[in-house]
Amino acid sequence: MARIYPLFSSSSGNSIFVGGKNGGVLIDDGVSYKRLCAAMQRCGLEMCAIKAVFITHDHSDHIGGLKTFSSKHNVPVYALPLTAEKLQKSEIVLSVTPLCETVFIEGMEISFFRTPHDTDESCGYRIKTSDGKVCAVCTDLGHITDEVDSGICGCDLVMIEANYDVNMLKNGPYPFYLKKRISSERGHLSNDDCARQIERLIENGTMRFVLGHLSQHNNTPEKAESTIESYLQRYKRNCDYILNVAPVETEGECMVF
Repeated sequence: MARIYPLFSSSSGNSIFVGGKNGGVLIDDGVSYKRLCAAMQRCGLEMCAIKAVFITHDHSDHIGGLKTFSSKHNVPVYALPLTAEKLQKSEIVLSVTPLCETVFIEGMEISFFRTPHDTDESCGYRIKTSDGKVCAVCTDLGHITDEVDSGICGCDLVMIEANYDVNMLKNGPYPFYLKKRISSERGHLSNDDCARQIERLIENGTMRFVLGHLSQHNNTPEKAESTIESYLQRYKRNCDYILNVAPVETEGECMVF
């Protein structure tokens, strides 16, 4: 049975485990080793269940714990070519495999799709599990491109970014340049943009959603959920679709897909 564990999800640290007790993959490692161990333990998972790490991009909230983790666990690390080069040059990890095609780990097929974000390159991941279920992890993107849409459509579950509420960002304390960066086409996805994409995903058969990477300053879980629901009034929650919000730090939750 396929499971996704959103261990950490916010601008202060991100890490998602997809798999189960016998093995799986970690998407990003943006928290300390101690916190990652504690989160895995709360989910009933051993650290040895992590068979590979896949990095979306090189921002600190996605790679902050990678150096320590890699020094303690001899598992492969994968990233897009420019990201892999950066990670090796900065000696965060000694060896990173540049992604160019689908990777097979523990009976899982992991492919990538590029995302528009304010770094040299970034990506999301589409994962097909050994029992044929498919999920995607798609955060840190300023808008939905055709490649992103193709990468996440048709999945059983999608973890998708709902980073900010438009009015909270507009009227909040951030300086203008930062507001502009967040709302740009290489920034982050708003609740409204997320809602429009979820509506499209439902039309294409996806029923399970996890809202991720919520800003702790420019959003709330309640605002994100209410915005999504306002776009999906012709559908019934928990009947036509299931919607969860990834916590800033897990208390042991997972979502089966």
